[in-house]
Amino acid sequence: MSATCGGKWFRRFGGVNPRWLAPQGQKRPRLSADEREQIMIGAAQGESIRSMAARLGRAPSTVMREIANNGVMRGYVGRYRSRYRFGARRAGVDAKSGYSARIAQLRSEQRARRPKIGKLGRCPALRDQVQAWLVKKYSPEQIAGMLATTYSDRPEMQVSHETIYKALYVQGRGELRRELTKCLRTGRALRKPRARVGARSGCGRIPGMVNISERPAEAADRAVPGHWEGDLILGKNQHSQIGTLVERSTGFVQLLHLPARRDPETVADAMIATIKTLPQALRRSLTWDQGHEMLRHARISIDAGIDIYFCDPHSPWQRGSNENTNGLLRQYFPKGTDLSVHSADYLAEVAAELNERPRKRFGWDSPAQVLNRLLSNPPQTTVATKP
Repeated sequence: MSATCGGKWFRRFGGVNPRWLAPQGQKRPRLSADEREQIMIGAAQGESIRSMAARLGRAPSTVMREIANNGVMRGYVGRYRSRYRFGARRAGVDAKSGYSARIAQLRSEQRARRPKIGKLGRCPALRDQVQAWLVKKYSPEQIAGMLATTYSDRPEMQVSHETIYKALYVQGRGELRRELTKCLRTGRALRKPRARVGARSGCGRIPGMVNISERPAEAADRAVPGHWEGDLILGKNQHSQIGTLVERSTGFVQLLHLPARRDPETVADAMIATIKTLPQALRRSLTWDQGHEMLRHARISIDAGIDIYFCDPHSPWQRGSNENTNGLLRQYFPKGTDLSVHSADYLAEVAAELNERPRKRFGWDSPAQVLNRLLSNPPQTTVATKP
């Protein structure tokens, strides 16, 4: 089989190995009806398990498991032991077991593996709730977490995120609608391996900048709100852009409307206007990369009342919260599209939707809820004094 053909099959199954989906064959041949008849005769005559297994050419554990699983009266398998144990003579068979070859065969056939409808297909209420949250652009992991929190006392209304992915990637009977794959972060009905994305190049050193190494330690541990990370996401041919600001402690998002240009003056004006809407307690620091758009950082720092720090070159992980949020924003602003068509009102709607999404790291509370709690009960800071 060629690699092209294999790739087509793999995409057809949503990036999931088809072997994982097909019913697996038996690891060993099941006992036949004739073998069960021999076990029934041996049990009635008081024959030991090892003797029956040797006569049938089977492992003793196979015969023991057969009696335990398919006996008429279960729970008596402990009595089916060899005649001698620790030197004491024991009966090989207990008449109370009532092993029947006919009943054992029926039970085995009933438990045989066969294709079954998944949990989402069996429970309409669960399926409807999952679909409603997918429409709101919740990720499968967020949905699984919200189900566990909201329906903690109803196991039938809980499902894992992998089950949701499988229902989307591999369509089962009565599970999730195929078009809901567009609500996933990537919009794909295919699982792809992750690839590293290189940092933007061509950024020169910013005059008068302060390196991230001098940023207060409280910004690194996310204990105190008010420390932000920022960046630009670019549109088609890098001719349009949107500014992003993410608060490190809560994940709260603010978006900058930059429809026409990203020159330093335009970016500075938009950033000052946005930051000045925040309470002073949320204006502690801002971390950015060494992009040309931040040449007016000194003006931003003075007018907005916030300290600005710059990452090392080609080090996007130093703005991890912002990089993660930019990935979420691509669900609304796909790469290769014109970002200038989006109004400031639409950007505000997108930011509000992200801020209302449940987050795993907050126990499925939203960034807005966490921020409101922090503003209502600000962390107490102490200052050491000399005796």
